[in-house]
Amino acid sequence: MKKSLALVVPCYNEQEVLPLFYEEVGKVLKKLSAGFLTELVFVNDGSADGTLGILKDLAEKDPTVKYISFSRNFGKEAAMLAGMEYAVKADYIGIIDADLQHSPELITEMLYYVDQEGFDVAAARREDRAGEAKLKSALSGGFYKVINKISDTKISDSAQDFRVMKRKVVEAVLSMPESIRFSKGIFSWVGFNVKWISHENRERAAGETKWSIRKLFRYAIDGILGYTNSPLRLSFLFSALCCFLTVFALVYALVRTIIGDYNATMPIILAGIFGVGALILLAIGILGEYLARVYTETKGRPKYIVAETNTDGE
Repeated sequence: MKKSLALVVPCYNEQEVLPLFYEEVGKVLKKLSAGFLTELVFVNDGSADGTLGILKDLAEKDPTVKYISFSRNFGKEAAMLAGMEYAVKADYIGIIDADLQHSPELITEMLYYVDQEGFDVAAARREDRAGEAKLKSALSGGFYKVINKISDTKISDSAQDFRVMKRKVVEAVLSMPESIRFSKGIFSWVGFNVKWISHENRERAAGETKWSIRKLFRYAIDGILGYTNSPLRLSFLFSALCCFLTVFALVYALVRTIIGDYNATMPIILAGIFGVGALILLAIGILGEYLARVYTETKGRPKYIVAETNTDGE
C-alpha cells in the first residue's frame, strides 16, 4: 500500500503566482506519484483578490487539490495550523509557501530523508537572504540573536517553515493548544530528529511579499513572549539600576552642594523622577503584554473560522 504525502500551502493574495506554483510543484508531485499518494492542501487566508477562484478552478480539474478558505485573514500561523489539522491523516505532511521562494524540487529530497533515512523531519535552512530587503534582513537576524540569548528554546535564524514531517511530529505540534502561535518556536520545542537541508533563497516568482516591518515586529514580539520569561525579570533589573542611580544622584548632589560651587539638587531630582517614571512604565508595559496573552488564551476563541472548503471537514 502506498504511503501518503499532503502538502500544506498557505495563501494570502497569491493570484499572480498560484498558476506558476501549481505547475512547478505539480511536476515534482507527478514524479512522486509512483510511490506515494499525494495531495495539495491550499489554505486561503482571507485573500481579497482572486486566490479563492483560482483554487476552486484547480480543485475542479484536479481531485488531489483541496482548499480551505477562511472567513477573514487570520494570519499565516493559523493557515499552517488549519492545513496540518486537515492533513494529519497523511503519513507525511509538508509545508511550503506559494510564492516559490521555497524550491519545490527539495520536496523529493526531504521525503527521502524522512521515508528512507529515519529522520522525523526534513527542513530547509537558507544559505543567504538574497532578494530580501537589507533592513528586514538585519532586523530578522537581530531578533534571532536576542531570542536565542534569552530563551531555552534555540531557533536558527536561517530555519524556515518549509519542511516535511512524519505524522507523529505534526500530532505533537497540534497538541500544543496556544492561540498565539509562533511555529518556528513550536517546531524547535517539540524536538525530534531533524535533517537540515541548505538551499539558496529565491525571489518571489510574482506578486509582493505580505510581510511588512510592522507584521515582522508583531511576529517577533509573539516569539519572545511565547518562549521566554526573561522580559518579566527586567523589572527587577530596572529596580536595582534605579536604586543605584538614586543613591549616586543623592551623593553627587550632596557633595556638590557642600563644595558650594554648584546647586545640582533640582536637576538631579527631576532627572531621577523622569527616569524612575520611564522604568516603571516600561515594567508595566512588559507585564501588560504577558497579561494580554493570558487574556487572549483564556477567551478560548477559535484560531480560525472556515468559510468554505472541499475537504472532508466541509
